Amino acid sequence: MAHQDYVARPRAAKNKKNPYKPKAKKAPEKVGMAPMVIGVLIVLIVGGFAYGLNFMASNADDVEVTEIELSPQTQLSKQVEDALPEPPKEKWTYVEGLKHKEVQVEAYEVEEKGPYKMQCASFRNEGDAQRLKARIAFTGLASQVRQSKGSTGTWYKVILGPFERKREAEKAKHKLRNNKINGCQIWLWT
Repeated sequence: MAHQDYVARPRAAKNKKNPYKPKAKKAPEKVGMAPMVIGVLIVLIVGGFAYGLNFMASNADDVEVTEIELSPQTQLSKQVEDALPEPPKEKWTYVEGLKHKEVQVEAYEVEEKGPYKMQCASFRNEGDAQRLKARIAFTGLASQVRQSKGSTGTWYKVILGPFERKREAEKAKHKLRNNKINGCQIWLWT
């Protein structure tokens, strides 16, 4: 039997707007005098400011500069102020010691541990491993599926690498994480 929702529903109101009818145009609203008055005031203020700047620029050449003669006592005090004081004497001796200090740097070698691999997952089903390999391929990285037999059965591991440096493996891990492939672990290649 069909649902009878239409029976329980009340009738639609007659004043409800029909979305398919074109809307009637509204009469333009009357604008008061306030916006026009504000506009005229703004124009007057900006014009007055521009006129004031122009007036100051044109009258700048008319201003006379007069020099004031200083009394001999004032000139003498001005010369004393202009003279630099003597530099202070140093209290510490380590400044001289640093000039003659020699630093010995011992050379050391950076020990590289070897190539790295990154394992992103291991599955019981080879089809799941192949699907993850395809998702990794869409990020622009090459991966491989390796079969591993252990005491718990056969596992299919999705592995990327070898990477010469751990930094390269970390870069690939971040690229995978940005593409929502999480859980990858970086190990030494064995």
